[in-house]
Amino acid sequence: MTTMTPDLDIPGSQSTPAIQSHWQAGRLAMQGDSYPENSYELFDQVIAWVRRFLETERRPLRLELALVYLNTSSVKAMMDIFDLLEDAHEKGRAVSVEWRYDPRNERIAELADEFREDCSYPFAIVPAAAPA
Repeated sequence: MTTMTPDLDIPGSQSTPAIQSHWQAGRLAMQGDSYPENSYELFDQVIAWVRRFLETERRPLRLELALVYLNTSSVKAMMDIFDLLEDAHEKGRAVSVEWRYDPRNERIAELADEFREDCSYPFAIVPAAAPA
């Protein structure tokens, strides 16, 4: 395994979110629906990226989410990611989440709020401008 951590650039599909990471900027973005056939295959690499970043960098890490729908296994994977952020935050790391949602989709705002309840780091839930 190389020491260079490649950025993730996973194209979205009908059932998987598009995922992009930017190591130098300390940013991880996910957008779209998430009900993959094998969520572990998809999210293991995301969790590994977050873990590596938090273990090797001192810079802030920001998650930018625009997830529309998550199935149960995707919810579990997101909880794992948020737990990593919580652990880092408790150790003094700057981490944050911004979850943009379509204001017409109250269910995803409620889900994001449920996630936020378990987090002590900055976690913004922001209505996105509705598409014209």
